[in-house]
Amino acid sequence: MARVKTRHKTPGTAEEVSQRTKGFFLTKSKLYQSAQEAANRADRYAKRDRRVKKRQYRRLWIQRIGAAARLNGTTYGQLIHGLKAAGVELDRKVLADIAVKDAAGLRRWRRRRKTAAAKKK
Repeated sequence: MARVKTRHKTPGTAEEVSQRTKGFFLTKSKLYQSAQEAANRADRYAKRDRRVKKRQYRRLWIQRIGAAARLNGTTYGQLIHGLKAAGVELDRKVLADIAVKDAAGLRRWRRRRKTAAAKKK
């Protein structure tokens, strides 16, 4: 049977926490317990904010597509609906990029949307 050692299972934890909290304010980088709490909190915020970032980018893409659609005489909803009816499978990120960099390209997609909507009726 193995001898029981009187040491924690992960002896390098304090050093790891110290590395993760380097640059934090006052005791959050100096004292182990405060540093550990700060690191855990930072991890929670990081996880939350990764999702928030995705959400904000999607909102930005929709705003850009909507602005370009209005410049071309249609609305965001009509444009997206028409593109789906036409079988165009471009995501909002790519559509927003087209809207910003290639306005004429978006006009071509709009014409395609109109023909697809006319065929459905």
